[in-house]
Amino acid sequence: MHLHILGICGTFMAGVAAIAHAAGHRVTGADRGVYPPMSDQLAKLGIDVIDGYDPEQLDLRPDVVVVGNVMTRGMPIVEELLNRRMRYMSGPQWLAAEVLARQEVVAVAGTHGKTTTSSLLAFILDQAGRDPGYLIGGVPVDFDVTARAGGGSVFVIEADEYDTAFFDKRAKFLHYLPRVQVITNLEFDHADIYADLAAIQWQFHQLLRMLPGNGRLIVPADDANLQAVIARGCWTPVETFASERDSAADWVGIADHPGRFELLRNGQVRGGTDWRMSGAYNAENAVAALLAARELGVPVEQAIDAIGRFGGVRRRLELRGTWGGVRLYDDFAHHPTAIRRTLAGIRRESDAGRLLVILEPRSNTMKLGVHREELGAALGDADDVWVFRPARLDWDLADALSGLARVRVADDIDAIVASAVTTAAPGDRIVVMSNGGFGGIHARLEKALAARFTR
Repeated sequence: MHLHILGICGTFMAGVAAIAHAAGHRVTGADRGVYPPMSDQLAKLGIDVIDGYDPEQLDLRPDVVVVGNVMTRGMPIVEELLNRRMRYMSGPQWLAAEVLARQEVVAVAGTHGKTTTSSLLAFILDQAGRDPGYLIGGVPVDFDVTARAGGGSVFVIEADEYDTAFFDKRAKFLHYLPRVQVITNLEFDHADIYADLAAIQWQFHQLLRMLPGNGRLIVPADDANLQAVIARGCWTPVETFASERDSAADWVGIADHPGRFELLRNGQVRGGTDWRMSGAYNAENAVAALLAARELGVPVEQAIDAIGRFGGVRRRLELRGTWGGVRLYDDFAHHPTAIRRTLAGIRRESDAGRLLVILEPRSNTMKLGVHREELGAALGDADDVWVFRPARLDWDLADALSGLARVRVADDIDAIVASAVTTAAPGDRIVVMSNGGFGGIHARLEKALAARFTR
């Protein structure tokens, strides 16, 4: 079968391409402004990628056109696709029919932590000899690719709530039909797609309606938004997790001490390990992954051992390097809750040195100003803050952050780099937070730090 994928450089669609290629299909695709890291991953596989959406590419006459959710009505290639009556489907639809239907599916949904939890779960299963397939919205350090077909019977998928395609406005996760479903948490996000929290909760309610009675639902014990969804109807056994010792959750992950993770069951320690992650949020991710693996037959002790060896995920508080005692981190956090919990985890790990934060409010939800009232408090653990002002922002960043002691708002990346590097001193940590490339700021910071501290 020949698949032609529109929007192939998106993390999900590139994963679909890699899995289809591994299954022996011919794969081609197109995207606008072909970009790494997915373009590099596709090039290594020998998958031809066209730069742009010229309608003439449909002359390739593929057996099916797989349409990414970046495509919209009115785009010439979409109109030509429909006018030619060519066969087309969404990425989730193709994956569900051609891959997941033959696998035991474990899905990880939620507002935050999906990528880390999915990666950790795939790693635990891999270490247990299960050779899982997976499709993850990031690059796990231990695998170095976002997707693989796997040789076993289990498939781990990061199941996000973005809409599926221009012709299917359901959440993508409604296609996957898992037996084991993890939901990490639930908050309002994706304001460009959903009108309010209730609209997202409706999608999650549909998800719960589709889970089998002999499956497993793994959720945080203390998430009120999610508990409201469960209260509307749940026909699947539920197991709960948390990161607070006094929680009534079935299982609790503790990360009170730097470099150490412990698992509690009914208040009793079930095991522990030294690990490379930190923070209560990662303890929750770890417990969720462990419980999913346990449901698939991996002993708790074996899962804990794998947690201790997990290398993490690129761009999830990834250490880029150290210059003159200044550590530079790259983090994907772009929602106030993720920002707050990430910074709290760093602060808990060590109070030595200052915490310098550079933030790009890039997500559509952030640009719309939905979280502007929460942003200042989310950055409260930072000693110094630089915030990039993106073009066409309709709300006042400086006013929203006026409660912070030391904050600078600028629309020039070079100015932010110069100011942050001049401010930094040995022992400080610089954390760059963005869900995009941020104009290459990471490389600029590395160059400036090297110039300052190696003279």
